Amino acid sequence: MPEEAAATPPFLQEFLDHLRVERKLAANTLAAYGTDLKSYFRYLARAGRALEAVTAETLAEFLWARRTEGLKPASLLRLAGALKQFHRYLKREGHAAQDPTATLTGPKKPERLPNVLTEEEVRRLLTHAPSPPRFADRRFRAMIELLYATGLRVSEMVSLKRDQVDLEVGFVRAWGKGGKERVVPMNRRAIAALEGLLAERPVGPGAFLFAHPSGRPLTRVSFWQHLRRWARDAGVHRPLSPHVLRHSFATHLLANGADLRSVQEMLGHADISTTQIYTHVDREALKRAHRQFHPRP
Repeated sequence: MPEEAAATPPFLQEFLDHLRVERKLAANTLAAYGTDLKSYFRYLARAGRALEAVTAETLAEFLWARRTEGLKPASLLRLAGALKQFHRYLKREGHAAQDPTATLTGPKKPERLPNVLTEEEVRRLLTHAPSPPRFADRRFRAMIELLYATGLRVSEMVSLKRDQVDLEVGFVRAWGKGGKERVVPMNRRAIAALEGLLAERPVGPGAFLFAHPSGRPLTRVSFWQHLRRWARDAGVHRPLSPHVLRHSFATHLLANGADLRSVQEMLGHADISTTQIYTHVDREALKRAHRQFHPRP
């Protein structure tokens, strides 16, 4: 029997369907969980260990093995979470007599502050104007204006339809994780950029706002590739990911006096503790300023 078939129990798909339907997890998260659990099943198959014989020690050994293979802390944390949810599901549905993760001590969440641009670096990104001007460049600048104005996730932005954006009132309706809808205001610069874009190339109500000539939406990967080139040409010399504009949006709002609850609503965070990381970023900036400018450091 092929290793993949032996290592994958029949209730894996059942579990993933449960996460998709009941928990409404995003497709990317489901794919990550599936990959994590398949690596777990392959490990058990190589070790000759049946799933019903798994103990907390088995799980700890597997996590340690993945760590020594170079799995990053954040990925290790997600893997531990997938194992816990999977074994809890098996016990709850009667597929297993016990949950070996009940006594498992998982890896600690890494304390890593998000990468955030300075306001000057954002200004460089948003005022950069390639020459000769092309429609693709004007569209891209409108995209980064929108991201910085609203804090949308890149996946939410590239999937926007024309009727989700109200340029008269100045807001965007976005569907985040779990299909939750939220309404986020836009600033005048983002509205003007989108108005100019739509005046040049109108888009129908049900069509994607940012699309290829074929009508297909742009992808996150193509946006990331364009962002790297754009940042380099704009004189922003630091590693960038598409999420950095979302991080910068939240950090700059809080640094300029916005309240945490409002930022939580705009970001679409279910738990305010997720939003609080941006207050940590601001405190780090205060510490650096204090060390730099205090007369008696």
